[in-house]
Amino acid sequence: MKILEVKNLSVKYSGGSLRDTGLKEYILTRGRERVKEFYANRDVNFSLERGDMLGVIGTNGAGKSTLLKAISGILPASEGEVICRGKIAALLELGSGFDGDLTVKENAYLRGALLGYSRKFMDEVYPDIIEFAELSGVEDRAFKRLSSGMKSRLGFAISSFVEPDILILDEVLSVGDGAFRKKSEEKMRSIIKSGATSILVSHSSVQIKNNSNKILWLDRGRQITFGDDVEKILFAYEEFLKTKRLPTEI
Repeated sequence: MKILEVKNLSVKYSGGSLRDTGLKEYILTRGRERVKEFYANRDVNFSLERGDMLGVIGTNGAGKSTLLKAISGILPASEGEVICRGKIAALLELGSGFDGDLTVKENAYLRGALLGYSRKFMDEVYPDIIEFAELSGVEDRAFKRLSSGMKSRLGFAISSFVEPDILILDEVLSVGDGAFRKKSEEKMRSIIKSGATSILVSHSSVQIKNNSNKILWLDRGRQITFGDDVEKILFAYEEFLKTKRLPTEI
């Protein structure tokens, strides 16, 4: 059974309010607001089975982060739908979803509760979370006092140790030193082997190649291709980065 289905998904933004245009522009147009609409994602289609690892590629502005937010339920779909048959844990931005005034430990338990896990379960996995995140000795420190790297490590550790059905990661494997990146990738492979489905956005073709069995390429919100020939699609993408010309076929 497919654990995730994205069907004809489009996410549309609109602008043109007084706040967006400014007072001068508003007066010159005699108060007629100019509404501009654009699609951050347009007609995206793919599905994942349990245990799949999807790598998402595309240049800045391709719509990768918007897609992840739509899958996570943070953004509503303007058109189409997302069908998810499992529990999602998403780490989309550094420090996202944390309370800056709470301690490291309090935030870990809060995130676990929001994901639907009991205190007993969190008691069991909390020591592993702290050890993996390399935050022993700072558990009582306010989250806002952590470095960006510490915040990201904590978020990754919580998301990966609470046993999600679907784990979504946006550029988080690039955080930290080489040793932590290697440890994170090993953890990712462990999660995949356990049957979880993962989605990884990364600018590193090496990370995508080493960790993914399926790949999705977005450009300016549109889906260029989706498939399981990771190396072939990555090669076409690298050629696109050099020539700035999209392939006619892959």
